[in-house]
Amino acid sequence: MIPRSVDEVTAAFAGYRYLADRPLAVAIHLSRSLARPLFLEGEAGVGKTEVAKVLAQVLDTELIRLQCYEGLDANHALYEWDYARQMLAIRLIEAGGGQDRASVESIMSREYLLARPLLQAVEFSSSEGRPAVLLIDELDRADEEFEAFLLEILSDFQVTIPEIGVVRAAAPPVVVITSNRTREIHDALKRRCIYHWLDFPDLDREVEIVRAKVPDIDERLARQLAEAMSDLRSLELFKPPGVAETLDWARALGVLGASELTSEAVSDTLGVVLKYREDVEAVTQRGVESLVRTSS
Repeated sequence: MIPRSVDEVTAAFAGYRYLADRPLAVAIHLSRSLARPLFLEGEAGVGKTEVAKVLAQVLDTELIRLQCYEGLDANHALYEWDYARQMLAIRLIEAGGGQDRASVESIMSREYLLARPLLQAVEFSSSEGRPAVLLIDELDRADEEFEAFLLEILSDFQVTIPEIGVVRAAAPPVVVITSNRTREIHDALKRRCIYHWLDFPDLDREVEIVRAKVPDIDERLARQLAEAMSDLRSLELFKPPGVAETLDWARALGVLGASELTSEAVSDTLGVVLKYREDVEAVTQRGVESLVRTSS
């Protein structure tokens, strides 16, 4: 069932073990109702990408992901010609003695086109009769030139391929854009989106998230982990751990058979939570016992 209200969005996401608070549920609902891209910004590991994944499950549709990176250009995001197949086709045409215009033009058809995420999203609705969820992940990693190109695509969801023609989406994709804010995204793009800052959850919500994602965990241990994470995020770390690391920590302790968070357990698993040597050293020098509380 497609959610028709904020409460239905919350319930639908909870059905897939994603606990969306009301501000996030409102942003998702408005994005769907107004047919506007959802722009999620926040620290790494707070669940931005997961929103798109769960939204695709809720809508029972395909998730098409464009992972952004420095140097990403239109060809890698839209389409590329399959040059290897084209060269093979040309050789076969020449071997068969067919060099007429129709034979040559045939290698510039859709058959020889490699669709990349943006074209896949545009074509999906036409072929499947429903829009895909298009995840444009970590847009801040791409260059500003790509932003300008993306702005044009998001305005009308049509792609012009000179050799083939214009490809239009029968229904616009459901777009989710994420950013870790390593640089500012241009206002022109943000203005076309429903914006939401996804922050670290408070302690009680993080306990709920851990228990939803790792059902076998003891509630006491889940609270100890949430408290330890809260302490870690209050430190001056190079990379504060996100909710993803909390869940990894819970699963790692489960593998080790730990039923509570002890100084020894923290020392053994600190590399699950912290990903930089400087951060590990800072916490170790401070004393791992400071992360252990006796929650009831």
